[in-house]
Amino acid sequence: MFFDAKGETTMTNHKIVFLDIDGTILRSDDSIEPATKEAIKKVQYKGVEVFLATGRPLHEIRDIGKDLQIESFIGYNGAYAIHKEKELYVAKMKKDMVKTLLHTAEKHGHEAVLYTKEKNVLTSFSSPVLTEFTKHFHLKENVLCSDEYLADVLGMTLVNVQNDPPSLYEKTGEFRLASVNVEGFRNHAYDVIRNQVNKGIAVETVLEALRIDKRDAVAFGDGMNDREMLSTVGDGVAMANAQPELFPYAKHKTTSVNDSGVYNGLKNLGLIT
Repeated sequence: MFFDAKGETTMTNHKIVFLDIDGTILRSDDSIEPATKEAIKKVQYKGVEVFLATGRPLHEIRDIGKDLQIESFIGYNGAYAIHKEKELYVAKMKKDMVKTLLHTAEKHGHEAVLYTKEKNVLTSFSSPVLTEFTKHFHLKENVLCSDEYLADVLGMTLVNVQNDPPSLYEKTGEFRLASVNVEGFRNHAYDVIRNQVNKGIAVETVLEALRIDKRDAVAFGDGMNDREMLSTVGDGVAMANAQPELFPYAKHKTTSVNDSGVYNGLKNLGLIT
């Protein structure tokens, strides 16, 4: 299943592809389909730039990049962008915003993971839900939260927010919460997405730096942290396993992460055969 808003596939001179990780190239068992690896290899061979664009901290995804031979990344839900070791964009969170979020989390019994360029800053080392979170996402560079890290935060995930609405946090209008679209975390883990710092803004910065028109850019995603990215590029592709709320922001839909979604999407766009 793959179509645009008119039920047709359009052809452009694609020059760059942005790929989300969890639920897009990475399956729930942490594996990557051979078809996905093949698709990436094929577009790279054609000279198309490939970026991984993720909410994850970049210091924890280098192995994935190495496996796919990808050297360019957008991390922390758009707060940091790097093209082949050249830094293109960095946007730290305001310290006051971080403190307010942490205060609200503590008040309501929630937990949080804050990400700097080198560390994952946890509000607790004894919380079972945080232990499960760090285990699932293979977060290794973990430290306990203290004031010394709060000025260097690039991204943040709130965890164990099961019984309280995200509106508890969304009062200033400076950010929104996006549910983490991963089995076991959808109902209680939320990424903090800033209005002026997100994957879409980072993609715009990358395209400007590389002098690529957005009409020649493709992006794949499955979660609401991908909505700005899919809206920014000429061909935004939502996975079949995407959160339903994401589909209006995508020009195309492809098959699921377990059914060659990236391969089929690139094939239908004419990037591979």
